[in-house]
Amino acid sequence: MLRLKCFPLGLWLICLVCSAETFAESPRLPSKVAAIFENKCVSCHNDDNLKGSLSLQHARGALEGGESGPVILPREPDSSYLLELITPDEKGAAMPKSGDPLSPAEVQAIRDWIQAGAPWHEQQTLTPPRWWSLRPLVALSLPKLNPSQAAWVRTPIDHFIAQKHAQLGLAPSPEADRRTLIRRLYFDLIGLPPTPEEIDAFVADPDPDAYPHLVDSLLASPHYGERWARHWLDLVHFGETHGYDKDKPRPNAWPYRDYVIRSLNEDKPYSRFIEEQIAGDILFPGTADGIEGLGFLAAGPWDFIGHVEVPESKTDGKLARHLDRDDMVQNTMMTFNSVTVGCAQCHDHKFDPITQEDYYSLQAVFAAIDRTDKAYYRDPRLHREWEELTSQKETLAKDQAELESAIRQLGGIELAQIDRQIAAHEKPSDGHPPQYGYHSEIASSPDQSQWVQVDLEESIAIAELEYIACFDDFNRIGAGFGFPPRFKIEVSDDPQFDRDVTVLLDHTAANVPNPLLRPQLFKTSKTSARYVRFTATRLAARLNDYIFALAELRVFDQAGDNVALGKPVSASTSIESPVRWASKNLVDGIYPNAPTSDAVVQALHEQRNQVLEKSVPAETRQRLEMVADQLARVDHQLESLPTQDYVYAGSVHHGSGAFRGTGHSGGKPREIRLLYRGNVSTPGPVVSPRSLDCIEGLSAELNLEDDSSEGQRRAALARWLTDPQNPLTWRSIANRIWQYHMGQAIVATPNDFGRMGQLPTHPELLDWLAIEFRDGGQSLKKMHRLIVLSATYRQSSHDITRHDQVDNNNRYYWRAPRRHLDSEELRDSILSVAGKLDRTMGGPSFQNFVIEKPQHSPHYQYHLHDPEDPKSHRRSIYRFLVRSQTDPFMTVFNCADPSMQVAQRNHAITPLQALSMMNNKLTLVMAQHFADRVEAERDSLDQQVARAMELALGRSPRSQELDALTTYAQEHGLANACRLILNLNEFVLVD
Repeated sequence: MLRLKCFPLGLWLICLVCSAETFAESPRLPSKVAAIFENKCVSCHNDDNLKGSLSLQHARGALEGGESGPVILPREPDSSYLLELITPDEKGAAMPKSGDPLSPAEVQAIRDWIQAGAPWHEQQTLTPPRWWSLRPLVALSLPKLNPSQAAWVRTPIDHFIAQKHAQLGLAPSPEADRRTLIRRLYFDLIGLPPTPEEIDAFVADPDPDAYPHLVDSLLASPHYGERWARHWLDLVHFGETHGYDKDKPRPNAWPYRDYVIRSLNEDKPYSRFIEEQIAGDILFPGTADGIEGLGFLAAGPWDFIGHVEVPESKTDGKLARHLDRDDMVQNTMMTFNSVTVGCAQCHDHKFDPITQEDYYSLQAVFAAIDRTDKAYYRDPRLHREWEELTSQKETLAKDQAELESAIRQLGGIELAQIDRQIAAHEKPSDGHPPQYGYHSEIASSPDQSQWVQVDLEESIAIAELEYIACFDDFNRIGAGFGFPPRFKIEVSDDPQFDRDVTVLLDHTAANVPNPLLRPQLFKTSKTSARYVRFTATRLAARLNDYIFALAELRVFDQAGDNVALGKPVSASTSIESPVRWASKNLVDGIYPNAPTSDAVVQALHEQRNQVLEKSVPAETRQRLEMVADQLARVDHQLESLPTQDYVYAGSVHHGSGAFRGTGHSGGKPREIRLLYRGNVSTPGPVVSPRSLDCIEGLSAELNLEDDSSEGQRRAALARWLTDPQNPLTWRSIANRIWQYHMGQAIVATPNDFGRMGQLPTHPELLDWLAIEFRDGGQSLKKMHRLIVLSATYRQSSHDITRHDQVDNNNRYYWRAPRRHLDSEELRDSILSVAGKLDRTMGGPSFQNFVIEKPQHSPHYQYHLHDPEDPKSHRRSIYRFLVRSQTDPFMTVFNCADPSMQVAQRNHAITPLQALSMMNNKLTLVMAQHFADRVEAERDSLDQQVARAMELALGRSPRSQELDALTTYAQEHGLANACRLILNLNEFVLVD
């Protein structure tokens, strides 16, 4: 018999072995069987989603069969492979694999249908149901239980768990003892071990409400926010370096981390928590949370080279910014809605109803913002004052620019020439003006020729030439940046330099010393020419590449005037990135350490005033003076304000150079086009900001005007995400909270609620939790309390053999999960029992590494750090998170990679973990401090060993354990005995 092969998430489905004529004459598919197929089969096997090459929407599709032939024989149910697949085996496994098995009644209905000849009229078509996660949330009543099940129930959650137990023949495990429960609660809710005294007090407390009182006290602890912020920061891939090639630090990333901790401790409603992270500056203006929450948008990696060193007009620059928006879109939609929109970047989503247009419409929401250090004040009063003054300054600056533009037009060429001369004589205080000079394109080899030339616009008798090198701190080069070791200077009346070429200076045979910033002046022999060309025949080293740069080229006629000033410039190649790099900078009269003369500048200003008096109306000049005075007063008020705070966040960037952002255009959103195959070189039609168009009962429209600002776009998306009719938002967060408490989520793929994800094991419970959370104040603490007070949570974690045979992965929660301490809990526990944990909250992160080569591509060297440094004894949530070089100790214990969204951590147990616990410098140092602590607290050696066991494990040692450890301490020292205790399995396991 041929069998249909199963694909991931597909069902083994039915292929009917009847002729088309038989179907045409047969009665309709029975309604009960049709309902089973629609609910269990057609979502994966329809005309649009043809898994196993089979569609079950209509009879003809069923008749054609799948890849491996029929799985059903009409009138022969016992010989039909379908029945074998949908009937649970000895372990209880049956199709569908990722959903609830069919009930005995459903199996019998299909059996009866096959026995009757599997009738199905060819005109009857089944409708694929909307995917489970996209359906609206519908209020559910609690399942009815028998008396014995009802006696077990402690919270409404238990009704759903007990119902599933009954369906599968499972039973709950006994309740864990109080000593186990307090340790479980402490680690789950605050991430720290309870002290022996706290354990003893709880175990001995006769109050029947001692357990809920303990839960309430832990939820009220400020350490609750520190513990649960770690889960959130994993999810949003928060890091404090950029990642990519130049993994530079982000010194102002930490305020977002503190914002998350503070928000969780305040039990902020979840909808506000979302809105602050997407558009807090718009929806909650003037609040610190509204600014710091925007760190969410900038939490992920950022390509420093692609943004800072490559302009947005270049292909690599376009790609860098495209990937930047992609990260913002994916971080938003996966975090809050658990959907994989990124799969629609190159084509319509292959599995979920998400189009390319949906994806790029979401990019359009973030089309104006970049990642940058955003200035603000945590004090709301100061922030309002600063915003008002900044707004006044922007208005005045705009007025000033418009007036100056009008005056320049009225002053004409005469005024423009005077302004150029003034600019040439006035230099910045550091001698390095912002106009650096000319810069060739970057080359991979020094043995290339690059040239730049000046058109004097007529043939002129040249008396002298002067060239001046650039200054740029890039790669610590400084003076002489980009000056070629070999070059020549030529003149000609031919712009192509193909004929009548005169060489004025030839340094092409050997390398010459770099002139640094000293102007190099040389006389010519009465040569007349229109064009002057400076050719680099060997390029200057920059980093791992080569360039040609020159700050200024001056050409003097017989009268001593610089006839090159302001003249046209052309070049073989050029990087145009004003104001720093531009061809015109070569002849602007501005260069490092340019001499200045107060008398000359004063005379030029007097000339300028004379031109203004004769060409500009007095009213216009007076208006400009008034605006300038007002602007000076506002600047003075701004300067008198205290130093600003900064957070690395998603915001409009007002920089210069390649990474200009949209600040120079007033924050106007970039034009976003659909990219064919996701290629920035093949743009398609322009898209408008919208959201997903696949959720039943919720429009994708954001109700924005055509000229909506970038802030309005983000605010609209934030409201769409928090809409009560958006089932994804509420199902997603309910699933995540459940996962962190129960070890595994109801939907085992918490970042993917689509067809490539897993189906929920308890769909009714998930929806009940989602509605309870959405409509019950959106309190995370209330949801925690509901879960940890349940009988489901309080179960023992011990195995029951007969249940293992039915559900060996504990997907149906017949016992509590056994959990290894995660890396942060483990490190914090080591510091805690050693008496060295610094519980100071908030502020800049501590660095448990030494940075080498900080100016370019930093190297983060953890082995050079001294674990005795008290600054590094804070909780692990305050550890500076590096992307390129993660902490080896934390990584061994499955710490989240900050370059990736981590919805659930790995739980691998490896030999490296044992080696790290034995030999890591932190463990060695803290074992000694642990020994020092117990020596100070107890007198005799056996008492010290017993105290160490109590602190580390939360219990007193058994007599055999005490004897063995005391003997070991006598032979090898108390510090080594403490080190041994830290390496016990019982120390690193929660239960």
